[in-house]
Amino acid sequence: MAAVNEAGLTNLPAEIPVLISGGGPSGLFLALDLAHRGIRSIVIEPRTSIDPERPRAKTTNARTMTHLRRLGLATALREAAPLPVGFAQDIIFCTSLTGHEVRRFENAFQLETGRYEPQPECGQQVPQPVLETVLRDAVAASAYATLLTGLRVEDYVAAAPGAGHQVTVADAAGARRTIHCTFLVGADGISSTVRRGLGLRLEGGSAALSNISILFRSRDLADTISLDPAVQYWVLGPGTAGMVGRMDLDQTWWAIIQGVDAQDGGSPDLDPISLIRTLVGADVEVDVIATDPWTARMLLAPSYGHDGVFLVGDAAHQNPPWGGHGFNTCIGDAANLAWKIAAALEGWAGPDLLDSYELERRPVAERTIDDAATNGKALAYHFADPALELEGADGVAARERAHEALAVKRSEFDSLGLVLGYNYAASPAVVPDGSPVPAEDPIRYIPSASPGALLPHAWLDGPTSVYDLLGDGFTLLVDAGALAGAAVEDRYGSVVAAAAGQRIPLTVAAVAPDGNGVPMADLWAAEAVLVRPDQHVAWRGSAADAAAQALPIAAGWSRRETLKKQESSHVSAVVS
Repeated sequence: MAAVNEAGLTNLPAEIPVLISGGGPSGLFLALDLAHRGIRSIVIEPRTSIDPERPRAKTTNARTMTHLRRLGLATALREAAPLPVGFAQDIIFCTSLTGHEVRRFENAFQLETGRYEPQPECGQQVPQPVLETVLRDAVAASAYATLLTGLRVEDYVAAAPGAGHQVTVADAAGARRTIHCTFLVGADGISSTVRRGLGLRLEGGSAALSNISILFRSRDLADTISLDPAVQYWVLGPGTAGMVGRMDLDQTWWAIIQGVDAQDGGSPDLDPISLIRTLVGADVEVDVIATDPWTARMLLAPSYGHDGVFLVGDAAHQNPPWGGHGFNTCIGDAANLAWKIAAALEGWAGPDLLDSYELERRPVAERTIDDAATNGKALAYHFADPALELEGADGVAARERAHEALAVKRSEFDSLGLVLGYNYAASPAVVPDGSPVPAEDPIRYIPSASPGALLPHAWLDGPTSVYDLLGDGFTLLVDAGALAGAAVEDRYGSVVAAAAGQRIPLTVAAVAPDGNGVPMADLWAAEAVLVRPDQHVAWRGSAADAAAQALPIAAGWSRRETLKKQESSHVSAVVS
């Protein structure tokens, strides 16, 4: 059994199929997704422990929770989360935590109690250190993934064209060893060694003003707040503006002071206790645990890698935190890359498959950065007005004006179109059907089985999700009613044969109507859909032969190469 290991270079093997530089969320998730597919990897991480005083990301969206469900980790994360979904689901904008509510956004970040309809899992608020701990524990229990801490990737060179890479790993004392890998993945953040080795630099800019994150304890804050419970309170104070939220249901809280001059970020004049009391509107007890000045960045790599070296997560992009998309975009990268690396190592990936990683994921990051940057132009201090705190008609009018102006923030909290509506229609690993590609909207999500889109979710029988029918490889889902009593393997036998002939893993399943009696053909606008290992639709239609032809294309074989393979198979069959 592999495990988290701090013994240093002595545990470094001579070779490994996949070496991952960086053991943050994206690197750990990638290792676990590869392990789920039977692929061995090693994660090299300089940090020997996880710092609980740097919570950073707190939003795990519905899409990421569904990825974790696929790996059997969604329940473990929810059980570890110090703030249950049932505590609160709303965002409240206010004059202070003891003042007036100005506007609220309900069910933010896909937080809903009860059964969630758009995905098998709803969102979860959980600090990043807790998430990383859950992922580290899962790696420690894995037979295929290993995390080695206290080490760093120093540099690498290609062993020979197409022959993998020689990676130099160093410990804290400067000792070095070399390990050979077939694939090298940089999940090593903004200062990525792997990205530098590719000769790439992140491109973009930073926000004009900075922010200060504060982690603190308070025994009396919960009883002092006069507003309803909320996931986040946004305080529109004219002096101090920012956000406050609970870290747990005990006494730990977080705050972000927005709109601080970068030069003043560490100024002793910025007393964190006074800042928090101003946000609260009362002299509550404040015990500061840690402060962390930071500036939102909008950065994107011009390339996500090539020739067996790839970037995921913050090594490839830096997202502003507004909307909570940054870490989730990182997990999306890892989920997209994992099955493609596995396909290459297992020998069924076509030459276009690994190239499709950048073609699919880079536009998602670009779109997400743009939306978060837009929200970064409408922060709490942009709406600050002393009149908001007035009583009487003038105060009511000011709050009504602010309420209307804050409508612009909806896409930050109600962003299902951004979370679920991204589409890989332009990818070579998708077979278009001539239908219009669904329009992208950060808020509105319209489920569609259009090739490239995420498989529309449906609850079937009781707790069973249509996603529960998906295999680890490709899955052909067929509307049960369209089979007219025939076995799906008989009706679509040519697809099964094509998969077996090219060693492409395939699961086939007939799907009954959903819990409301709606046939799947109505949901998909087709009799059948071919779903990729990452839960995106590769093809839809009603002809078995068309599905058989689509399968190798979805596996990265171009149409021309697919025809060549089919002709070669035909010749072999004739000769034999």
